[in-house]
Amino acid sequence: MDLLTQAFHFAIDAHAGALRKMDGSPAALHALEAAAIAASLTDDAQVIAAAALHDTVEDANIAISDIEARFGARVAALVSADTEPRSAGESPEQSWQRRKQATIDRLNASADMDEAIIVLSDKLSNMRALYRGKLRLGDGMWQYFHQRDPERHRWYYRALAEALAPLRDTPAWREYDWLIAQVFGEAERV
Repeated sequence: MDLLTQAFHFAIDAHAGALRKMDGSPAALHALEAAAIAASLTDDAQVIAAAALHDTVEDANIAISDIEARFGARVAALVSADTEPRSAGESPEQSWQRRKQATIDRLNASADMDEAIIVLSDKLSNMRALYRGKLRLGDGMWQYFHQRDPERHRWYYRALAEALAPLRDTPAWREYDWLIAQVFGEAERV
């Protein structure tokens, strides 16, 4: 099997039985959507594979060393770059701000365009889900999240948009920016 086929199968198996928060769709669909978005931004198979695998460490308890052994050091490093740091003894609610700020800080400190592509692919997929959730549930959608304050989410997604500004000229970034405005009721952005 080629790298992408292996990564897609691995992600599907790793997320088997896991469901997304708001709509109950299989979590593997998010992984594959992130890979499809990445493929619209690059033809680098390692970047696309890392996009498919981006949640396996954080959500499926796969060790980064397993990703490295199976897919190589570069794919593992790219997956690691989009994995939020965890702290023992902290609930997801308690650690939300710290984890999100760490993601923003890491992006702002890195000039690695491949890392930015993976983060944009992940977050654009998330924003698409938030947009669908907003249409279906209105503000009731926030009950499904560890952080229930929509203003905190707006801060996070807007700060990420700024950190991802090197991708500003891509259709993916422009869609992401538009979706932020739609979900959070911002005035139409240019």
